[in-house]
Amino acid sequence: MALGVILTMPLLRKAVNDLSLPLSYAGVIRQQAADKHLDPALVAAVIYAETKFEPRDSAAGAVGPMQIMPQTASFLARRSGATTFTTSDLNTPAVNIAYGSYYLRYLLDEYGGNVTLALAAYNGGESNVDRWLGEARADGRRFTVSDIPFPETRAYVLRVLHAQQEYRRKYASQLYG
Repeated sequence: MALGVILTMPLLRKAVNDLSLPLSYAGVIRQQAADKHLDPALVAAVIYAETKFEPRDSAAGAVGPMQIMPQTASFLARRSGATTFTTSDLNTPAVNIAYGSYYLRYLLDEYGGNVTLALAAYNGGESNVDRWLGEARADGRRFTVSDIPFPETRAYVLRVLHAQQEYRRKYASQLYG
């Protein structure tokens, strides 16, 4: 019996990982992260925080694994030079992850590489983050996660940052291999 338990431990560990921290689309994530100079674990963590890899439309109208709003996707399509984009394209995981990764890269560039600000903008909107950042600067302080006034956005940022560490640890071979 002990030998049977030892032989099934890797399968059990994989099953627990799949339930508690799922990963799908690893090849797409790796490719998009490489193309956009992103940490693949960050892309996976955003997908996890948005949909836990179970794509669905949100009540607000966001679509796919990375929950891209159609108007955001249209902006990104124009910005990236895409000529054939339609909103229904966001239902294709590979396209959705490409747009979501492009958006993450855009936000990281907009906020000087600050992951906290980029994630807050991904969830709470750029105009809100710009306002919060301006208020912190006007008060002469550095903006931190605790300065995010929206509890949902603050929790989102912390959830993504934690998940990013877990994806690095649990899925290194799939995301970096």
